[in-house]
Amino acid sequence: MSERLTDRIAALDWTALQQTLDEQGYATIPTLLDKNECNEMISTYEKEVYFRNTIDMTRFRFGIGEYKYYQAPLPDLVQQLREGFYPQLATTANRWLKQLDREEVYPALLSDFLVQCHKQGQTRSTPLILKYEAGGYNCLHQDLYGDVSFPFQVVFALSQKEMDYTGGEFLLMEQRPRAQSRGQVITLDQGSGLIFPTNYRPVLGSRGYYKTTIRHGVSTITSGTRYTLGIIFHDAK
Repeated sequence: MSERLTDRIAALDWTALQQTLDEQGYATIPTLLDKNECNEMISTYEKEVYFRNTIDMTRFRFGIGEYKYYQAPLPDLVQQLREGFYPQLATTANRWLKQLDREEVYPALLSDFLVQCHKQGQTRSTPLILKYEAGGYNCLHQDLYGDVSFPFQVVFALSQKEMDYTGGEFLLMEQRPRAQSRGQVITLDQGSGLIFPTNYRPVLGSRGYYKTTIRHGVSTITSGTRYTLGIIFHDAK
């Protein structure tokens, strides 16, 4: 793809994506990264110069697998994804706050939001790449790294399901107050993505909007190797 990644992001059908986020809390993104771009990101995995930290998931009982946090300055493709998605998602985030009778707090630009993070001592970059091999999985969790957080994150499939790996579906679990949890299983093709809540989403009930807690994870990979790219917008302490 020759056009700049931020232009591709701007060209997405954001009216439909915003509506889908409001209605179901998450939205899939059609193929945005081409195969070369996916392979470019996978190739960074073995180059430690790109990363500030490596996490062995087994050690912390997060699951079985490994992930690495990119260090600043971020690779250009990662930076474009972070900057390109933030403004539209900030619009949704402020709308969700309004539905819950709260003040809008998310500025229009990522750089201004990161200033808020840094004032709270959250200065470490959070975009990451994850690697799972056969038998690997990721327990249900939330990616909250301090007092300041952004209510959305985006994940991109860098590997092709049924070719590079099998199993390894993306999982979303929603816990509504005084009700049993509801699960969603989402499959992504190489280069496609998913926007989903970091912490909670508003749901319209008989007495107005209320919050439901969202957690995410990955089911067991049954064969092959699965790489994914995670775009988190708030920085970490």
